[in-house]
Parts: sequence; C-alpha cells; structure tokens
Amino acid sequence: MDDMKQEASFTVIGDLVGSRRSRDRTHVHALFARAVDDVNATYAPTVPLRIGTGDEFQGIFATLGTAMAATLRLRLSLLPEVDVRQGIGRGRVQVLSEEPRVEDGPGWWAARSAIETVEAYGRKASMRAVRTAYVAAEGEQGPDAAAVNAALMTRDQIVSGMSERSMSVLDGLLRGRQQHEIADELGISPSAVSQRIRADGIGVLLAADELVRDL
Repeated sequence: MDDMKQEASFTVIGDLVGSRRSRDRTHVHALFARAVDDVNATYAPTVPLRIGTGDEFQGIFATLGTAMAATLRLRLSLLPEVDVRQGIGRGRVQVLSEEPRVEDGPGWWAARSAIETVEAYGRKASMRAVRTAYVAAEGEQGPDAAAVNAALMTRDQIVSGMSERSMSVLDGLLRGRQQHEIADELGISPSAVSQRIRADGIGVLLAADELVRDL
C-alpha cells in the first residue's frame, strides 16, 4: 500500500523530557502508557498513539482541534512527574506497510519539524515553557500556522506556571467533572476550586479549548 492519502492528516510526534534521569523508569513508563491509553480512548485518533523506542510516541488525528486537545490532555496526565515535547503536523501520509505498520510522507515530516522547533525553544531560557508546536507541510491549506502556534505558546506557558493542584483542577474539568467532585477528590472546598479557575488561567484555557475544537 504505497498510495498517498488524499486528505491531509494531523500527525503528532512527541517524547518525554528528562525521563531517563528518573530513578524509577518502570513507574514512569507505566504512567506514560496509561496517559496514552487515556488519550486513545477519549479522542479516538485515526491511528492511535503508540509508544516507540526512546520514550517517543506518535499517532494521527482527524482534525487539528482534536490533536491540540489531545496533546494538552496528555501533558496534564504526565505532569508534574514528567513533562513532554509534542509536535503537530499537517500533511499527507503514506502507508508503506501494514504489518508492521510503517508510514512516511509530508505529514510526518511536518510533525518532526514541529518537535524540532520545540527542542529549539528549550535552548532559550525565555521559551522553555513552550512544549508544543505546529507545522503545516508546504502547500497545505488550513488555519494560519502563526495563530495556532500563538495559541499553543500561550497555553503551554500557563500550564507550565501552574501548581500541581491547579493542574489537577484543569485536568478534572477537561474530563467533564463538576467543580464539587473535583473539590472532594482534592480535599479542598468548592470555593477554592472556583478561585483557582479565576486566578490561575484555568477558565481561559477551558474557553480556548472549546474554541479550537472545531479547527
């Protein structure tokens, strides 16, 4: 099967940051595997996320909005124990073989370019909070890449500055839990949850997540 898909795909490539320095690699891998399974169950990627060597993972999503939502969910599932770099690409994908599944094409090259952009951000002190980037293959139409990356940068900066508890609140809300349920789980008052939503940028991230869902 060597035909290039006619419709562009939204590819995701990612890897864990600093996981090899962990004292308990087994625990980190188990956490990683659960996070990937959760994203696959929630967002039903066209090609499910799969873990490869060197703590890398990759998958394909039908829409940009779903890919953006899934990368946020995955990062929140891993923090604060381990962080992640993620590249989202738009482009056509070529299936070279089914068993084992091997893919190539501009969609994957774009995702690889995106994660290389994130790696370059990591070498700049002012940009180290940015963990996700988007690149469209040459000739692909769609949302403006600069606008998408501005949204990703802002999202990542807010998440990187959150406390562990605020991340838990955001994660719970993205999963559809009610504020009182999250309060019970965290052992805090509902008013404390509401305060975090207002003060820590959680409300903004929730609104932004809704806006990008239709991309």
